[in-house]
Amino acid sequence: MNKIDTLPFLILTFILSFCTLSSSAQVYSGDSTQTLKAVSVRAYLQEQPLFRLTTSVGHIDSLQLNRHDQTSLLPSLNTVPGVRMEERSPGSFRLSIRGSLLRSPFGVRNVKVYYDEIPLTDAGGNTYLNLIDAASISEINVLKGPDGSLFGANSGGVVLLSPYGSGKHKDEVKASLTAGSYGLFQEQVDIRYQPDDRYRFSFNHAYVSADGYRENSAMSRHFLQTVHRYNYIPTNEIRLLGFYSNMHYLTPGGLNKEQYDEDPTSARKAAGPNPGAAEQKAGIYNKTLFGGIVHDAKISNRLSHVLSVFGTYTDFENPFITNYEFRIEKNYGFRTYFNFQNKQNQDLSWILSAGMEWQKNHASIKNYDNNGGVQGDEQSGDAFRSGQYFYFARFTADWKKRLYVELANSLNYYHYSFKGLYPQAEADFSKIDFQGEWMPRIALSYVLNKELSWRASAGRGYSPPTTAEVRPSDRIINTDLVAETGWNYETGLRWFNQWIQADAGIFYYKMEDGLVRQSRENGAEYFLNAGSVKQRGLELSVHSTLWEADQQRFLKAIQLGSSLTLSKFNFGDYVNDGNDYSGNKLTGVPSTIVVNTVYAKLPKKLSLNIQHTYTSTIPLNDANDVFADSFNLLQAKIDYTTRVSKVGLNLFFSADNILNEKYSLGNDINAYGGRYFNASPLVNFSFGAKIKI
Repeated sequence: MNKIDTLPFLILTFILSFCTLSSSAQVYSGDSTQTLKAVSVRAYLQEQPLFRLTTSVGHIDSLQLNRHDQTSLLPSLNTVPGVRMEERSPGSFRLSIRGSLLRSPFGVRNVKVYYDEIPLTDAGGNTYLNLIDAASISEINVLKGPDGSLFGANSGGVVLLSPYGSGKHKDEVKASLTAGSYGLFQEQVDIRYQPDDRYRFSFNHAYVSADGYRENSAMSRHFLQTVHRYNYIPTNEIRLLGFYSNMHYLTPGGLNKEQYDEDPTSARKAAGPNPGAAEQKAGIYNKTLFGGIVHDAKISNRLSHVLSVFGTYTDFENPFITNYEFRIEKNYGFRTYFNFQNKQNQDLSWILSAGMEWQKNHASIKNYDNNGGVQGDEQSGDAFRSGQYFYFARFTADWKKRLYVELANSLNYYHYSFKGLYPQAEADFSKIDFQGEWMPRIALSYVLNKELSWRASAGRGYSPPTTAEVRPSDRIINTDLVAETGWNYETGLRWFNQWIQADAGIFYYKMEDGLVRQSRENGAEYFLNAGSVKQRGLELSVHSTLWEADQQRFLKAIQLGSSLTLSKFNFGDYVNDGNDYSGNKLTGVPSTIVVNTVYAKLPKKLSLNIQHTYTSTIPLNDANDVFADSFNLLQAKIDYTTRVSKVGLNLFFSADNILNEKYSLGNDINAYGGRYFNASPLVNFSFGAKIKI
């Protein structure tokens, strides 16, 4: 298939965005309208206007989430420039911000994720984002670039998830069923209810299963989430929130180029002494219970306090090509901070915040022979402990609602310890301590005029090796790994008016001791510090409502959006095993990503959302001698919404990969034997119905 020339499409979208067809003073948002400058996000401990935020942020509300397929967060997150979510096979997700997946064979690393006021990222640095059902999230804010001054260790960015029921409350019951290609089936039930003025709660239940496009790629997940909110006095609230997820997915493994071209649906083949993925029933079994209590109190007109106490229990199994791994992980901790504000002066107001976060993780990791998906004899076992804590402080000043200045810093500590369980039992733990690391941040925004604001920031990134990197799947504990560190500098402009929202930013981040994934002959992975990495990028997004009419018109509303990500990421000084990769392109990062969206409200209560994504070639190894082809991904969703008596009814139909592209969304980087490719499905469909009471 010939590739679509995306440049004219991009230019056309931007031209249309600036050529407004209506003089409307409002922007369409679902069934209501709002001015763009009024949008606020909770990014730094309190609500702030998006227009004046000092950082580059991606804001995804519930309306945007609902425009996409609710089986995954992937299409919504990928509309944010600088953010890339990948799916190697159903259930196997990776999330990166500004190229941070270099060290992520699966899951999320060097990105900090929060669920309300609770860190979803554990003390060992791992985040099981794939456990969460997409419909259980009502809002996502992505803070791009290292931001540890308030959130601790990360070198890629921070993701803030708002679970269903944590925002504005409205009594409702929703239920949906979805079916689709490759055996897709999903059911979801959401309940939100307020029995009295002080107490409200929500429950979410979801089950999803799929056979998958490839051999050995089926998945299933049961998910239950609840949020309880109790205002024991009008200004103080206690929130009890958490989820239980039971997830299983098979891992087909990577294919080399010849295998990928011959039969992209096949699983990894047997090679030498190593059997294939299907023969070994390779996969992941993850049962996790996650939750905590948040106390949010306004002590006085000036002083407020937030305290969260949380814990996680994970039962993890991974039958792999060469072994069968069992892990039990226990994580617990707390986060607390005070906000003191002075808003008595009309021209100058300020806020002082201070607090700390502490986490501890205990893991028991045991490996056995894998006899065709059945546990065999013992191979090795280790007990692993990791802990991290940090203190943080932040001062902000707002002068005449024109100049906003932010000074923040945190002091971060990290350590881990381990001891062998077998074949040789060790009596004591060996401990590795990392010295305390400061993560300062200075930032400002300035309102140039009522439609244009400028921002600039400088901040330090820091991300120590995770448990899964110190003790990777090759089962060799590597105590030589050191933390990634670096300084990030960026600046940008926001142009908001009554009909358009445009955001442009450029950044430069020089990372030292970047961690890079490597793999051995049997497919087991290991990690090493690769030296410096130079990351330069441009991120641009434009969104506009071109038309909004009354109910009598044929076309009731049309919105256009475009985002552009340009990444010039290169290794600095990097020599591995005698090979000099200095100056090469950063592995796994495309240089260009373009996303275009069109949303239209049509007659007969129909709506249409179309999303086109262009991804350029991707270097698959550090040597830059193998690249994944560029590809165009076209997706669409049609909704029909009406009411039957007092029941709202929504019928929907989704199409994915409409152009029937052959592509790999989630390549295995630096794979031994050239097994880089994980084929994604060809054109596929889903349809379903949702009721709302």
